[in-house]
Amino acid sequence: MITGMDRLRAAAQGSPCDRIPVFCNLLDQGAREMGVSLRDYYNSADLVAEAQLRMRARYGYDNVWSLFYVGKEAELLGCRDILYAEDGPPNVADFIIKDPADIHRLRVPDDLFGHPQFAPVRRCIELLRAEIGGRVPICAYITASMALPALLMGMEKWMELLLLGPTDLRDELLAKCSEFCAKEIAAYRAAGADVLVYSNPFGSTDIVSRRMFDELSLPWMRRDLKTGGVADMVYYCGGARMNRVIDGVIRALDFRSFYLSPLEDVAEGVRQVAGRGLVCGIIDDIKLVRWSEEEIRAEVARIVNAGKTGGRFLFGTLLMPLALPERTVRTMLEAAFEYGRLEAGAAP
Repeated sequence: MITGMDRLRAAAQGSPCDRIPVFCNLLDQGAREMGVSLRDYYNSADLVAEAQLRMRARYGYDNVWSLFYVGKEAELLGCRDILYAEDGPPNVADFIIKDPADIHRLRVPDDLFGHPQFAPVRRCIELLRAEIGGRVPICAYITASMALPALLMGMEKWMELLLLGPTDLRDELLAKCSEFCAKEIAAYRAAGADVLVYSNPFGSTDIVSRRMFDELSLPWMRRDLKTGGVADMVYYCGGARMNRVIDGVIRALDFRSFYLSPLEDVAEGVRQVAGRGLVCGIIDDIKLVRWSEEEIRAEVARIVNAGKTGGRFLFGTLLMPLALPERTVRTMLEAAFEYGRLEAGAAP
């Protein structure tokens, strides 16, 4: 029986398989799956792991997640107030950096792997590995050093510090965030995650100028990733476009997997990677809420046909809204399975 891990490895290597891998990122839906509130759900590693297993088994896609919510990274650094909504992901309710002195006081824990706030993540991965380890890729989410300050002080204040300075204070915060990022990568690897999605909206020239990308983004990304390599890591810009920087990212950072934006020209992304790695074409899952089944199938066909002929391709989603009906999710996935089929003996 061909597994999700088989498909991912085949796609990454350009080897024959039955179809392209299909990743579907169902997160908050786990609370509904388990019949509990989002607060109760995300406070139980066992519930999160069980929901990931159930949803993957029901729909048949090729990955699971160890991600609870992005604000958990802020909790590892001292945040103690998380806001739980009824219809969306939890978020930071109170920022731990309110003034410059808080940046000076910020301390990165020596041991993230043993940190109490990381214990639920470790437990979730342990449960997932016990059930599907080696057969289904377990994904983890890593916030890059340039993106992490938004979770600690809010996006508005971070953009002001990033663009206007003072630069010594900016760089002090970035150094601490980069230290945290490197430790978090090591902790997830030690816990047993298979795929690490490295998220950095500032790694896209949609968000920063080309000059800032070259002079600031690339050096800090290089610092985040200097130990352990990037063989298990995916370059992701939080939904922002990356086609214009892919070649430079490959040359500077040696990434070999790219999770494109829904706004991206998929064929151009494949052309930029030029067989040097894996490209994931992404559907705009916000628009899925209002699309008809015919529109969903047509969009899936467009994405898959634009990418799979170039080889080393997979189909994926962003963070699927909780408002999406089950039938919509199933329509999208069935289309991806159908259009993603490969001829016998053909490389993906």
